[in-house]
Amino acid sequence: MERKRNGKESTPSLLAIDSQSVKIVQFINQETGIDGDKNVNGRKRTILVDTLGLPFSIKVTAANISDNQAGILAVDLLKGKVSRLQKIIADMGYKNTFQEYIEVNYKWEVEIAQKPESTKGFIPQKKRWQVERSFGWLNFRRRLFRDVEKTIASAEAMLQIAFISFIINKL
Repeated sequence: MERKRNGKESTPSLLAIDSQSVKIVQFINQETGIDGDKNVNGRKRTILVDTLGLPFSIKVTAANISDNQAGILAVDLLKGKVSRLQKIIADMGYKNTFQEYIEVNYKWEVEIAQKPESTKGFIPQKKRWQVERSFGWLNFRRRLFRDVEKTIASAEAMLQIAFISFIINKL
């Protein structure tokens, strides 16, 4: 309904994917791990969003799961939900296994966006900044700056509730 309110088709033809590793609080021991690249002991949130930043898939895994594996799990949740989808924009973390899996199993194009090597820090990338903005929105929720949920299901539910509140606030 939010997409139609913004003059768009009900399902997107383009999605952007990314992940965010978040620390966990004490006493959480289900589905946790250490993301060696980001030096975070916790969980990884993988989301696929449209050009409005609305999530079409949310998957929470242990942080030590690669972006390729987590991305495949998140995309598999889209099955039958996005009839118009043609392309997924991703960063270099999704270059190998993910890209091949999507192109073989779903026949969607995967475009790997990358910033110039000479730049440092955050550079907004065309058609991919929406997913970064969505993670920024989540960081405004005090309960979500760390993962405090005991189970993966409740962690995913809290992310869904946060996105629902963002949509309601736009009305």
